[in-house]
Amino acid sequence: ACGRRGVQALRIEHALPEIEDYANDLLESLTGGERRVMFETQRTSKSKQDSLIETLDIKISDSNGERPYENYSGGEKFRVNFAIRLAWSQVLARRAGARLRTLVIDEGFGSQGPDGRQKLVEAINTVQSEFACILVITHIDELRDKFPARIDVEKTATGSQLSVVAI
Repeated sequence: ACGRRGVQALRIEHALPEIEDYANDLLESLTGGERRVMFETQRTSKSKQDSLIETLDIKISDSNGERPYENYSGGEKFRVNFAIRLAWSQVLARRAGARLRTLVIDEGFGSQGPDGRQKLVEAINTVQSEFACILVITHIDELRDKFPARIDVEKTATGSQLSVVAI
């Protein structure tokens, strides 16, 4: 029960479909339905072709079929990572009987082109109702007015100055 194929494996196995669904719902808005993820927990052993081994492989597919993670651009990887991390966090919190109150995205926009940035802003707005507070940390000026409020930080000779701007 406590081994690799015991209770822990069963709990993960049962949670993965929910995580996969949530991640794919988010990827739907982030990629316009172009990308999906699938979790595989078993694969054929390379040394013993007739035996299965436990694993957690994340398969990513798009209109060109399944491609290795390494073949996606930095922006594409970020969107996939964002969807999986948020899905994993939400499902774990829900199963623990808790609610995630704060989402922090630190410098997540730099790898995105203009279209990717817009889709990420839309995704953040989509999940906004699930959080009491979403903090987006960025140095990209064009994003400053994309959110209803911001905290501007300006370095001065005497230290940093903060100003709160509500739109």
